[in-house]
Amino acid sequence: MLDVLTIGRVGVDIYPLQVGVPLAEVETFGRFLGGSPTNVAVAASRQGLRAGVITRTGADAFAAYVHRALRDFGVDDSQVHPVDGLPTPVTFCEIFPPDDFPLWFYRTPTAPDLQIRPEDLDGDAIASARIFWLTGTGLCQQPSRSAHAAALAIRAGRPHTVLDLDYRPMFWPDPAAATAAIAEVLPRVTVTVGNLDEVEIAVGTRDPERAARLLLDRGPRLAVVKLGPDGVLARTATETVQVPPVPVRVLNGLGAGDAFGGALCLGLLRGWPLERTLRFANAAGAIVASRLACSAAMPDRAETLALLQTVEPEPVPSAGAGGGEDR
Repeated sequence: MLDVLTIGRVGVDIYPLQVGVPLAEVETFGRFLGGSPTNVAVAASRQGLRAGVITRTGADAFAAYVHRALRDFGVDDSQVHPVDGLPTPVTFCEIFPPDDFPLWFYRTPTAPDLQIRPEDLDGDAIASARIFWLTGTGLCQQPSRSAHAAALAIRAGRPHTVLDLDYRPMFWPDPAAATAAIAEVLPRVTVTVGNLDEVEIAVGTRDPERAARLLLDRGPRLAVVKLGPDGVLARTATETVQVPPVPVRVLNGLGAGDAFGGALCLGLLRGWPLERTLRFANAAGAIVASRLACSAAMPDRAETLALLQTVEPEPVPSAGAGGGEDR
């Protein structure tokens, strides 16, 4: 049984090693494992959880790299399979700190990870995972959308079934299509996570408290709204918590949300109080924002706690505190 099982996007990030340089002028690049749900699985593994990913690659050399990288990060790759005729996607970015990181996705007209079919799913693995993590991007095309619906049917509302809203406009014909697809799955998940742009697509408002309330009205039991420089807000039926960001010098903010997601998984499984979970996840995200890579930059528990202790006057509980089984 896995602690965290994610489904969806995978690829190879080709990131410039020259900061502040337009892509057309970059001369050297680094290669990293990428794709938001894949990064979340890596982040969860780095936090000490047993993690796996359901995805598809091409039948090419980059696929071999994906498998090797997943294994090196301790992520189960037994549900990662090739799709003939499609290349493993690559993604380029530009790095203009502190808040400008344009992305170019090479995954059109489709990508292998959008070819996951309902009949390919391992129902036992999906049902038994302590956290099942899916993203809005996985809803943008068929057969992936049907596979996600089938996975949610298998979950049958089990905690913790997490929807990372993960809105990427270039993957959708228009915003309304994304809004409609997200509306279909919100009643079937127990947790939502998204930034202000993403919650606006989901529920039509950028006001964080109102957005969180509207998300809860649609079915989830926990709504997490990431506020960028203003920290993060989360709401349940009985509690609203907002915590400030952890200050760091930002180098590349692209992987911070995935690090936040992996750390959020740890807090959910340990049964930590909501405020403690958010502060811990914020610290993990801040660490990755201060580094170049995404997956390769994910911190472990000790490093996350060490940063948190430098910015909080209160004693920080150990990674095992707060209840829940240590797995």
